[in-house]
Amino acid sequence: MNFNEIKQLIDIVNSSDLQETVIEDGTFKIILRRSSSAAISVQAASTLPAQPQAPVAMGTTVTKAAPVSGLIDSRSPIVGTFYQSSSPDSPPFVAINDIVKKGDVLCIIEAMKLMNEIEAEVSGTIVEILVENGQAVEYDQPLFRIKP
Repeated sequence: MNFNEIKQLIDIVNSSDLQETVIEDGTFKIILRRSSSAAISVQAASTLPAQPQAPVAMGTTVTKAAPVSGLIDSRSPIVGTFYQSSSPDSPPFVAINDIVKKGDVLCIIEAMKLMNEIEAEVSGTIVEILVENGQAVEYDQPLFRIKP
C-alpha cells in the first residue's frame, strides 16, 4: 500500500460517517478510527520481520497543537520519518531564524521508502523546529512554527 492510497483512505474516512475502517493487505494492516469529530486515530501494524529503520507510528492519535499567537504551524501531511537534510552529510534545509519563501523545502519525510519533500506553505521566519532529525512523525503533526 503506497502513500497516495493511505491518504485517499484518510480522506474517505474524513468525508464519511465511518467511525472505523480496518484494511489488511498481506502482512500489512492499517486501522483508521474516528475518536471524535476533529480527530482520527491511525494504527498501522506489520508482521514483517524487524528491519533497521524507523518504526511506523503505532496507535497514534491526530491532535492539533494549541496555536501560538501570530505563528503558523507547518504540519506533516503524512506519517513517516522526519529528516532535516537530504543526506547525513548535508546541512539542514532550514534552521531557527531562517527566512523561507512559500515553496521552499523545509524537510523530508520518508514514508514507505519514499522521500517526500515538505515545502513551506507561507513565507516567513522559522521560529521553532518541533521535531528532531530521524523522529517518527504523525499525520498532521506540527513540524515547524513560522512567523509570517
